[in-house]
Amino acid sequence: MTSSRRRRAILIVCDGLGAEWINAERTPTLAALQAGHRSASDHRAVFPSVTRVSAASIATGCHPARHGLEGNQMALFEDGRLTVHNVGAPSFRQTMRQVTGQTLRVPTLAERLASCGGQVAYSNVSPGAAYFLDPDHFGTVLHRAGSFGPGGAALTGAAHLAVTHDLAGDIEMARRFCAEIVPSDEHALSVLWLANPDLTLHHEPLGSPEHLQALKVTDGLVREVLDAVRAHEDRFDTLVVVGSDHGHETVGRSIHIARWLSENGLEAELRHGRIAVASQGTSALIYATEKARPALEGVFPHMRHEPWVGAILTGEMLAATGLSGKMLFAAVDTARHDERNGYGVAGTRWLVEDGEGPPEIGCGHHGGLGPQETRPFLVLVHPDFGQGRIERTTSLVDIAPTILSFLGQPVDRFDGTAVTAGQ
Repeated sequence: MTSSRRRRAILIVCDGLGAEWINAERTPTLAALQAGHRSASDHRAVFPSVTRVSAASIATGCHPARHGLEGNQMALFEDGRLTVHNVGAPSFRQTMRQVTGQTLRVPTLAERLASCGGQVAYSNVSPGAAYFLDPDHFGTVLHRAGSFGPGGAALTGAAHLAVTHDLAGDIEMARRFCAEIVPSDEHALSVLWLANPDLTLHHEPLGSPEHLQALKVTDGLVREVLDAVRAHEDRFDTLVVVGSDHGHETVGRSIHIARWLSENGLEAELRHGRIAVASQGTSALIYATEKARPALEGVFPHMRHEPWVGAILTGEMLAATGLSGKMLFAAVDTARHDERNGYGVAGTRWLVEDGEGPPEIGCGHHGGLGPQETRPFLVLVHPDFGQGRIERTTSLVDIAPTILSFLGQPVDRFDGTAVTAGQ
C-alpha cells in the first residue's frame, strides 16, 4: 500500500528543452509521459528565461523580484559603483553575500526540507545555476566545480561529481544518480539537472543532427531514471517531476548595448559605474543609479527605433514580468524576425553581446520573452495526479509548492501555486 512506502519526490530538469521539440519520433519517452500522465498545457518560463534565474525560481517557488537573483549576469552596487558579475562563477554566492548581506532572500526547498528528509542535487550546468539550488548549504549539491554536503562540507574523492561538461558527463551523472540516489532512502527530494540539450544548442543550430542527438540522449536518460524508480516502487511512493527551464531560439544577429549607450552620450555614466548593462542572451538588464536615470530615459525614445529592440520594459511593465530590483531600471527584449535557419526552424533573434566571447550566430540562445524560449515543459508522474492536461497556465514557480504539497509540508510564502493531485 502507498501508506507503507516512504514518500519522496524526484525532479529531473532537461535544460533548454523547449516544449515544441517533444514528439514520438524525437523524444519517445517524454512524449509517452505527456500522453500517459499529468502534463502542463501552457507552461511558462520566468524572466529572464535563463538557467541561473530558473534554478533560483524553481528552488524558491518565487519570481526574481522576490528571491533576488536577477539574471545570468547581474549588477551589484559596490564601492560606490555598479559592477556587472557573472552569476555562473563558483564564487558569486560569496560576492553576493558580501555585498548584500545574503544570497537568496527567501527560503529554498533545501532549507524547507532540511529537518524533514533533506535535498540532494546532481547538476551538470554552470556552477552558479547548480549552487543556487541550495546557496546556503542546507542540503547536498554535487557539481564538477565542487561538491558539498550540509553545512558546506566539501565532498572529495569518489563522493565528488567529477564529470565532464558535455553529453558524456550528463550520461555519467545520470547513471550515478540512478545507482546512488534512486535506491536510497536518505532524501525527501532528489534533483537531477542535465546540461542538455541546452549545452549543445549554444554551439549548434536548432534542428541540426547535433541537436537531435542531444534530444535523443536526454530522452534516454529520463527513461533510465524512470526505470530505476520503477525497480524500487515496492519501497518508495515517488512523485517524479520531469520538465525544463526554458527553450531556445536562433541567434540571427548581435548587438552590444553598452557600446550603443556609450555612442549615444552615456559613455561617462558607464565608465563611472552609474549605468551598467547585464546581458541575458536575447534580453538585457539595464541598471542605473537614481541620478543617472534621467539620462537613460532621454535615450530610450531613440533606442526604441533601433532594429534590435523588441520592447523596452520599465516600471510597472517590468514588474509585471516578475522582475524588479533596487538598482534595476529597465529590461530590453530583443527583436524577433520571421526567418528560418538552415534546418527550417522559424524565428531568429538578436543576441546581446556580453563581452565574454564572440556571438555564435546561427546557434541557439534564450533569455528574453520570445515564444519558444519561454515555453518549457512539465510532466507530473504519480498515480494520484492521473492523466490529462493541466488546463491552467503553470510556471516554474509552481514546481516547489507542488513538491512540498505532495510531501505533506507547509505550502506558504510562494509566488507559485501547487498543482494538486487530480487537478
